[in-house]
Amino acid sequence: MPNQKPDHNEESVPFFPDQFMREFRVVIGIVVLAIIIGAIGMVKPVGLEEPADPFNTPAHVKPEWYFLGLYQLLKFVPKTAGVLIPIVGVILLAILPFIDRRRETDLKPTKIRAILAAIGMLILIALTIWGGVS
Repeated sequence: MPNQKPDHNEESVPFFPDQFMREFRVVIGIVVLAIIIGAIGMVKPVGLEEPADPFNTPAHVKPEWYFLGLYQLLKFVPKTAGVLIPIVGVILLAILPFIDRRRETDLKPTKIRAILAAIGMLILIALTIWGGVS
């Protein structure tokens, strides 16, 4: 079986030089296109607006909708706390199943957790809506 030679009656194209040269031409074409676009960009750059000033934020700038709640939170708490509160919250939610491993026999702690989660979600939704209309 190892001494069997492949059947050459099938139509096949060898990788080298046929397929190699075809891919080489494609790579050369892409490189030439990138060089042309770069040269055009150097000769005639696109003028957008004045350069960004990190010390002067325009009043109309708002984050995307999924960051509006956190953006609104930053208006009410100090910046350090506004950054740390969401991070600590996510870390606590991630490690809570590993910390509390006892079996629940009473539904009271489950109800308390559900109420706290609902209050947290309502606060986040309210902050998001408030950030959107402000």
